[in-house]
Amino acid sequence: MKLMSVKWVVVFAVFLASFPSLVLSSNLPPQVQQALKSAGVSDSSVGIYVHEIGDAEPLFSVNAEVPMNPASVMKLVTTFAGLEILGPAYTWKTEVYANGRLTEGVLHGDLVIKGYGDPKLNLENFWLLVHRLRKTGLYKITGDLILDHSHYDIPVDDPGAFDGQPYRTYNILPEALLINYRTSTLRLIPQPETNTVQVVVDPLPDSLTLNNHLKLTRGSCGDWRNLLRTSVVTNDGDGRVSVKLDGNYSINCGSQSYFLGLHDSSTYTRDLFQRLWTQLGGVFQGDVRAGHAPKGTSPIKIYESSSLIEIIRGINKFSNNIAARQLYLSLGSMDTSAPRHSPLTLEKSDKVIKQWLTSMQFNFPELVIENGSGLSRVERISANHMGQLLLAAFHSPVMPEFISSMPIAAVDGTMINRLKGSRVSGLAHMKTGSLNNVRALAGYMLDQSGRRIVVVFFVNHPNAASSRRAMDELLEWLYIR
Repeated sequence: MKLMSVKWVVVFAVFLASFPSLVLSSNLPPQVQQALKSAGVSDSSVGIYVHEIGDAEPLFSVNAEVPMNPASVMKLVTTFAGLEILGPAYTWKTEVYANGRLTEGVLHGDLVIKGYGDPKLNLENFWLLVHRLRKTGLYKITGDLILDHSHYDIPVDDPGAFDGQPYRTYNILPEALLINYRTSTLRLIPQPETNTVQVVVDPLPDSLTLNNHLKLTRGSCGDWRNLLRTSVVTNDGDGRVSVKLDGNYSINCGSQSYFLGLHDSSTYTRDLFQRLWTQLGGVFQGDVRAGHAPKGTSPIKIYESSSLIEIIRGINKFSNNIAARQLYLSLGSMDTSAPRHSPLTLEKSDKVIKQWLTSMQFNFPELVIENGSGLSRVERISANHMGQLLLAAFHSPVMPEFISSMPIAAVDGTMINRLKGSRVSGLAHMKTGSLNNVRALAGYMLDQSGRRIVVVFFVNHPNAASSRRAMDELLEWLYIR
């Protein structure tokens, strides 16, 4: 395992630990205080840590030692750990086996696909895998499609347990062989000439029935997702899914995409594989089932994923929860005390994270990581310790890859519509976080003198959704201070 040690940051970490956090609002710039007051957010509900790179002490901190829910800002812990522990060039493999006799392009048996947790085996990359398999000369499969998920040993959870929305894609659970995040994209396209809304599904599984009852309106677009009513009926017997769309959709919304995770992994993968295989001139009429790759047999094709550098850009810029969870599980592969080739578990990942922090002489007793994505009610970290990690990351060899993975204010990712036209535009790399009663912001910014500053701002309060202006005010004040 490659574990980095940043000696001078460790010295500062020990030094800073002797300073109590400041809790008085008078330590904040007046405009930030006013924005928090207007939002109805109390001082005790915020955790702030601000530290200029190179300084021995933070500029200021507020409740920085208090454990708080960081929402998706927890992804910074997962991705920094991933870069240091796995390395920027780390890739995931997906193996394809012929379980049977293969002669003259015909497999007299089953095709087995074994996954190792590729976080980005999306539609394009799965097409590439199938295309390369077809290029081996194989064209006909007489048996079934066998899916091997044995690389993970994790609890079978309810995808709706978090917020009662089991079909929303952010709730999709990790799988060792996860194809296109099991996502169906519903493209909503206004048709003014017929006063209707066309819905195009991609990919369109054979097992999906769509009933479109959307009404085209001419009002303001507003929060169009919440104006849709989605009814989903599943048939566990054959995996078929029926989706009914009701509600209003404004012509002023233009074309929009609505993402749902409707099918179980077996049905989704079978339908997609069969469609792609047929398009490429192959023949497959079998079914799908879970199983294991044949022992003592070499794969007929190994697909390598994108590198970790590319993966973390999607995780941080667009806050991809499932990719973050898959990356977090992959950290467990570096548990040297576990038997070789044993399945990955959340316990292994937790152990590896703690070893990594210890190697940098960090002690974060309040840290709680449930799944590494921040989509959690129990994950916790203090603003101070998040700030210390960001300081350490700035002096790590993987700093360029880490910072470049974060959204840029007013430019891209989850910050694309934030701070537009401000002096901070383009100068702040910030990861955002959002849950009910939680808002968070953390990352790096440049001030008008070219000094780089670490900023962490957590809000855990029923009015957290109204705290965005306070966070933006802090960045603007730091720019000109």
